[in-house]
Amino acid sequence: MKASTERKVIRWGHIILSIPVIGYIYGPVAQLHYAALAVRWVFFPIIVISGFWLWKGYWVKKQFKSV
Repeated sequence: MKASTERKVIRWGHIILSIPVIGYIYGPVAQLHYAALAVRWVFFPIIVISGFWLWKGYWVKKQFKSV
């Protein structure tokens, strides 16, 4: 997979997974027990990891390439 395609896929996944977080903050998702757990323990960590990958993924790849 080309780097530009990988970046687009990760970026869109990051954006799509952010929608439930917005619902958690501004909507009634916080009152729904299972939805709140999914946002806290599944969606948010994936969003954070994908954000860091978009930010520093090239550096991580470079570090593993040199090993």
